[in-house]
Amino acid sequence: MMKKDLTLLVLAAGMGSRFGGLKQIEPVGPNNEYIIDYSINDAINAGFNKVVFVIKKENYEIFSRTIGKRIEEKIKVEYVFQSNENVPEGINIPKERIKPLGTAHALYSAKDVINENFAIINADDFYGRDGYMKAAEFLKNCKDNEYAIIGYEVGKTLTDNGSVKRGVIFTKNDNLEKIVESSIEKVNGKIIASPLSNEDDFEIENTHSVSMNLICLTPKIFDYLERNIKEFFNSQNDLMNTEWLLPVVVVNSAKENGMPIKIIKTNSNYYGITYKEDLENLKKGIRKEIELGIYNEDLWG
Repeated sequence: MMKKDLTLLVLAAGMGSRFGGLKQIEPVGPNNEYIIDYSINDAINAGFNKVVFVIKKENYEIFSRTIGKRIEEKIKVEYVFQSNENVPEGINIPKERIKPLGTAHALYSAKDVINENFAIINADDFYGRDGYMKAAEFLKNCKDNEYAIIGYEVGKTLTDNGSVKRGVIFTKNDNLEKIVESSIEKVNGKIIASPLSNEDDFEIENTHSVSMNLICLTPKIFDYLERNIKEFFNSQNDLMNTEWLLPVVVVNSAKENGMPIKIIKTNSNYYGITYKEDLENLKKGIRKEIELGIYNEDLWG
């Protein structure tokens, strides 16, 4: 059977405002590996053979010199730049706007370089090997109009350093029913989700699935983006701040395709760096995975 090409799309244009600085190039491994090194290593092991980084043009030099240089012998690497000017004619984004146009626009920026099934990740999150294995398995076998989200156990995604934003997943027959974007925190031993839409707080179990933006898509999504971008931005009142968001376009595109979004559960540990203090926890987590034999002490050695 012919090997199926799979691409990993890495969203790296956003700067870590709460963490401070470019957290994508903060060393976390014993040999100064970055989070993204582990993500690429996991992706290669799962069968991905191309990585596309969405970055800001001004970060290209530092990004390619640090991350790119380390991995370009292991996997095909491409870069695309997310820029507020990269919109079709007829959309007038204010020149003063500095903030990127959102995660759906980051995906739109990659439309000319992705022709195969792909998974999306955030550059500054550690997703764990099983998450990539499950994503690759789905992408190798899915129909061209079928999408999936890898669901993480909420208890494995929390931090002791404050609340975190998570998409709480509700399913019907293992398909997505709805995602409730929420601020989540452990309070007196209970996990409390506070919806960002100001609906009532609710309690969830440790093992309840949340979306960490590990999303499996096919090139079909680009048809939807091409058609939707003008309609979206031209219907917004606040073009200085409004963001075109990935979860919304994925759900709307799937509806148009007439296919449910599959929720695929992983038992991977997830580590993010929402707060500066999370860094130590992430390093400890990676150390544990090295001791379990999942990663080499020297990842690329």
